[in-house]
This record gives sequence, structure tokens and C-alpha cells, in this order.
Amino acid sequence: MSDYTIAEREQCQDWMEGYEGFGEMSSYTAALDAEQVALTWRTMPPHTGGRGSYGHRHRDQEEIYLVISGELTFKVGDDVFKAGPKTAVRVASDAFRSVHNDRDEPTDVVICSIKATAGESETDKQDDFWPED
Repeated sequence: MSDYTIAEREQCQDWMEGYEGFGEMSSYTAALDAEQVALTWRTMPPHTGGRGSYGHRHRDQEEIYLVISGELTFKVGDDVFKAGPKTAVRVASDAFRSVHNDRDEPTDVVICSIKATAGESETDKQDDFWPED
């Protein structure tokens, strides 16, 4: 393995591909051959995300969300708060969480965590986590 790798967006797997209207969720992890770090670019169209849906947590992974542009509304446990550009939010591994773009413009966010081991079932889901207002 090289001392470095470079990945462009076109080389990444978009987990939202095929889900019209949900934006982009491109994982750079495999394209970079990353051994320890997971890195995801998420573009959220206006009024999309977890509001009215489920929450999730990762048993062994804290996540850091870095808002690049726009603004995200977070729900972590029972707390709801907003984060704007150049703001980072760390969410503990055992906390249920979800994010939503409440605005009329797209929001870009980078999500970083440790890389999950292949085959792990480390995500828990909580239905009805964030009811619609």
C-alpha cells in the first residue's frame, strides 16, 4: 500500500444513488483504501433527513459531523439543536441521532468516524425517533 491515496468523488460509492430526492451520501473510505477512518460527504436537499423517521446509533463508533455549508438540525437523544457552517458536532457511540435540513437550500456535511470492520452489525435503529412537528 502506498503512503497516500487520492480519491475523487466519482470513485466513491453513493449510498443515496437510486433514492430520488435524497441527495448524495458518498463514502470515500473504500476509494481511499482507508484502514482506520471512515469519511463520508453528504449533500442534503432542502427539507430532507430524519425528521418524521428513525434514529440510529453505532455501538462502537462515535461520529463527527462537520457542517460545510447550510445548516443542519440535529436530534441527539432528546436534544434538538442547529449547527451551521464551520461547526463540528461529535456524537457519542451510544447516543441515538438523526439530522435534518430544515432550510430551503442544500446543506453539505462531512461525517467522520472509525472504520467499521466488514461484516459487523454495529448499527441499532430506533423507529419513530423524530416525529414530524
